[in-house]
Amino acid sequence: MEVNADDFFKAANLDKPRVTNKVGSNVTLINVMQIAGLNTLGISIARIDYAPLGQNPPHTHPRATEILTVLEGTLYVGFGTSNQPAPNRNKFLSKVLHKGDVFVFPVGLFHFQFNPNPHQPAVAIAALSSQNPGAITIANAVFGSDPPISDDVLAEAFQVEKNTIDYLQAQFWENNHN
Repeated sequence: MEVNADDFFKAANLDKPRVTNKVGSNVTLINVMQIAGLNTLGISIARIDYAPLGQNPPHTHPRATEILTVLEGTLYVGFGTSNQPAPNRNKFLSKVLHKGDVFVFPVGLFHFQFNPNPHQPAVAIAALSSQNPGAITIANAVFGSDPPISDDVLAEAFQVEKNTIDYLQAQFWENNHN
């Protein structure tokens, strides 16, 4: 009853490039936290900037399907399934996208985007089927948790030596807790 136009508006400047992070990406998400009018509408949008050779690392959206459109540059994208019955166990689907191409990542499946060009940045817009899609970055969640997951558990799960797990946890702990 008390809504106004500002409840449905955000001066987001999605046309402006963003500075990328350590892995070479920057996700500018516009969801219900930025636009109150998105509440119950089941949509959100994001601009994703990729540095040359940058990536939006493997992650999942537990509450949304994502449709990605490349605005500039080239992206290598993919997603995978897991724990499927034979013969499709752990199927991986990928594609190289160019300006104007579109790719869909089904809800809950891990996916990524990578800019294979060493000289040019890339930009994409992602539309998501939730007002609050959530994001779980796989490596951060596994190796950067607080408190850390036991290196015995992770060494067995990933079938590597404990010192490899210790090294990975140190990388993600430092990045996530400083």
